[in-house]
Amino acid sequence: MTIEYITLKPSGDKMPLIGFGCAKIEPDATAEVIYNAIKTGYRLFDGGSNYYNEKEVGDGIRKAIADGLVEREELFVISKLWNTHHGKDHVRLALEKSLQDLGLDYVDMFLCHFPIALEHVPIETKYPAGWCVPGKTQVTRARAPMHECWAAMEACVDAGLARNIGVSNFNVQMLMDLLSYCRIQPSLLQVELHPYLQQRILVDWVQRQGIAVTAYSSFGPASFAAGGLKHAKSVQSLFDNPTIKDIAAKYNTSPAQVALRWSLERNVGVVPKSLSVERMKNNLEALNWKMDEEDVQAINQLDMGLRFNDPIIKGWDLPIFY
Repeated sequence: MTIEYITLKPSGDKMPLIGFGCAKIEPDATAEVIYNAIKTGYRLFDGGSNYYNEKEVGDGIRKAIADGLVEREELFVISKLWNTHHGKDHVRLALEKSLQDLGLDYVDMFLCHFPIALEHVPIETKYPAGWCVPGKTQVTRARAPMHECWAAMEACVDAGLARNIGVSNFNVQMLMDLLSYCRIQPSLLQVELHPYLQQRILVDWVQRQGIAVTAYSSFGPASFAAGGLKHAKSVQSLFDNPTIKDIAAKYNTSPAQVALRWSLERNVGVVPKSLSVERMKNNLEALNWKMDEEDVQAINQLDMGLRFNDPIIKGWDLPIFY
């Protein structure tokens, strides 16, 4: 199996194009799942404090290292700054808490999870904090400007706590503002990206700035429908889409691999998740074949601008994508 990488700027670090997503895994199962993913061949792990399983992700990583499956330097570990810790005095504390839970000295990538500053919740009060301050039922925005937050993230790089920093769920306007004052340019943008939400203008512009792009939710509505989101249940599964199924049949592969390969053809990284070792292996195989341009173009016609991970859908008064 050939592992492909994106070379990140400005560090020059190599980030695997395909990794393993740590969201929506029950904590009790997480350590074993992460261990199995490492054993299967995954080297990038996309985690975050608000996934509620960062300690267990660390348990799986440490067991794999202890058993000689991998060395720390071979892994690319991502964590994320949650919205309640954007204050300039809170950023490093949040990263140090993630490192403590992961049992690591540094992360390879530290992402600002959302371009949203919410009222601070101290770690000792509630962790992970979630969207609302304890006792409230709606979000409360905080006066924590991104330029101060980003400077604090840059300081984490200076301190050796994070090798790279980047952003998630940012649009072009937000990135233009960030690029106007940053000392360390973001290495990565992570966004929801799948055949039903292709974001071509965003991806093309970001890549032209020398910023890598990674897709989450590569399977579109699948995990959201499983979680009960009506918005996701109302559309056809990507795995049942005739175009995706026909292309999968052409290459004698799975619809899941087709969805992943479509992103890889754009030099966009992917972080699929599965609890099944067989599906882990199947997803990783997306690295090992090429898709004809005519098939890429056929999938390009499926774009509906259909977003599933949106604070508005969750019921929060945060229309960041509008």
